[in-house]
Amino acid sequence: MNKEKFYITTAIAYASGKPHIGNTYEIILADSIARFMRMQGYDVFFMTGTDEHGQKIEDKAKQSNMSAKQFVDKSAKEIKRIWDLMNTSYDKFIRTTDADHVVQIQKIFKKLYDKGDIYKSEYEGWYCTPCESFWTESQIEDGKCPDCGRDVKKAKEEAYFFKLSKYQNKLMEYIEKNPEFIQPESRKNEMINNFLKPGLQDLCVSRTSFEWGIKVPFDPKHIVYVWIDALSNYITGVGYDADGNNSDTFKKYWPCDVHVIGKDIVRFHTIYWPIMLMALDIPLPKKVLGHPWLLFGEGSKMSKSKGNVLYADDLAELFGVDEVRYYVLSEMNYANDGIISYKQIIDKVNADLANVLGNLVNRTITMQHKYFNGIVKKPESLLPQNQFDEELIELAKQTLNKVTELMKQYKISDAIYEVMALAKRCNKYIDETLPWVLFKNPDDHKRLEYVMYNLLEGIRTVAILLYPFIPSTAEKILAQLNTKKTDIDSLKEYGQLEDQLTLNQPEILFSRIDVDKKLKEIEDSVKEDQEDANVVQIGIEDFAKVELKTAKIIKAEPIKGAKKLLKLQVDLNGKTRQIVSGIAQYYECEDLVGKTVIVITNLKPAMLRGELSEGMLLAASNSDKLSLVTVDKEMPSGCGVS
Repeated sequence: MNKEKFYITTAIAYASGKPHIGNTYEIILADSIARFMRMQGYDVFFMTGTDEHGQKIEDKAKQSNMSAKQFVDKSAKEIKRIWDLMNTSYDKFIRTTDADHVVQIQKIFKKLYDKGDIYKSEYEGWYCTPCESFWTESQIEDGKCPDCGRDVKKAKEEAYFFKLSKYQNKLMEYIEKNPEFIQPESRKNEMINNFLKPGLQDLCVSRTSFEWGIKVPFDPKHIVYVWIDALSNYITGVGYDADGNNSDTFKKYWPCDVHVIGKDIVRFHTIYWPIMLMALDIPLPKKVLGHPWLLFGEGSKMSKSKGNVLYADDLAELFGVDEVRYYVLSEMNYANDGIISYKQIIDKVNADLANVLGNLVNRTITMQHKYFNGIVKKPESLLPQNQFDEELIELAKQTLNKVTELMKQYKISDAIYEVMALAKRCNKYIDETLPWVLFKNPDDHKRLEYVMYNLLEGIRTVAILLYPFIPSTAEKILAQLNTKKTDIDSLKEYGQLEDQLTLNQPEILFSRIDVDKKLKEIEDSVKEDQEDANVVQIGIEDFAKVELKTAKIIKAEPIKGAKKLLKLQVDLNGKTRQIVSGIAQYYECEDLVGKTVIVITNLKPAMLRGELSEGMLLAASNSDKLSLVTVDKEMPSGCGVS
């Protein structure tokens, strides 16, 4: 029996740097949808990847003293590492530097040119480098890009243009006939009122002012517009061929069921992209979901320039992967922006995961072991015996349908709410039925068996339905239940938890976080990073004043509460000097003693985490390695270095 297909994508991440938690939310969101659809029996293809061309990347590579390819290789590796860390189940990770993608982009561009939908002319207007977008005089606001708010610059150059205007009416007709195409409704209204109704202008689709990109095959001084390149990944990644030799994968999965993207790039995906597909005679995707932003603190968009960026890997280290997944998925409304801060994550973890879910699972399984040696006693009849039973059982029966309907609409936070409502009802059921009281009276043990079974069946339901959102936690719960009934179909009929099942021992899923202690730990860590940054920054104009000498490390020890810092004693020509250095994650203390290193000796002393630092060690480093600078021959301490 052939499964019904489901093709889902994220926007490919721009490889200009490390993605923050707002960027990472998108892949977690798409992952939750993909996992749920797999649970329902769909043949899912889930694709993500990296967008690796453009002027911004070329500029950043130059600043980093790297080739553009070296730069994007490094960035793509980091992005993929974070996607994997967050336990996302993508089937393909595409890169726009992939050779097969590059070939197809050149073919697509030529096909559109040969068809007359791309033509050569001259462009004069305002250009935003970060967005890689052109704007007219009327579109810019006080010399700023209307999308990102950054400065634009005047640009005039020969360019190729794509006839968006030719397909305007056809696109409008498609949107009207397919009202679910753009979601949520507010995004659709924005596209129609702000872009389609005023009239589309032809789109500039090539550049000559930079080198890093895919060259126009018949005019190689031109680089293909980054959005033509990036958007096409959704078809090239599944084997589209502009010459008509499409792969079986493309034939199977296209059209895409849903593109999951940020609300800031809805215009590209719902105007440029469908028109490109129309021009190529390819069916349009079924839906574009423009999710809201995850904002920092008091509601400002995350920006490295503002210093308000949170990263998924840092948050996962502080709180755990599932904790972060749960927060962003439950906090983000379908249509409205969400807020993230350390305090809010802690409060959410404590309230929902520790108090509700973790507490429910732990005390229920503990009671089952205490009362029945961990053996499940399935009652002969599961008919409600009182109002409390009826309320719990009915809610357990209804939750699957509620969640399924909400997931069809991609209302993830609402779906999570319904699952957690069942968990809360289970906790309330414990307080209503008082199992510990029932245990004391042997005459009540049959009632106790019934109550405990309802609780365990409720937990099984909760665990299965939480799997798309917090998969590792769900697997841990189901492992404690020791049940083989873990598929979603087993929830269609209440009471599928097996009789005489022996539960595994209870394990703590989530511990309550001490709010003040955790926030202090985070504050100290941030300060530590800032202190490290202050220590290593020396202005080029001061370099001539720097005094470098050899020194032998005679003692090394950690500093309590400082995970990155070590306290070193070094010998400088018979005198001992103390240096605090941020190398704890790269060196063991015992490996440092006896090394002859290079030290900056005339730095102004500084207090770091309460310890005096009278110098600095020289070291070489990249994103994941650090090596102290040493001398390759035996030298006494105190020698000058030049």
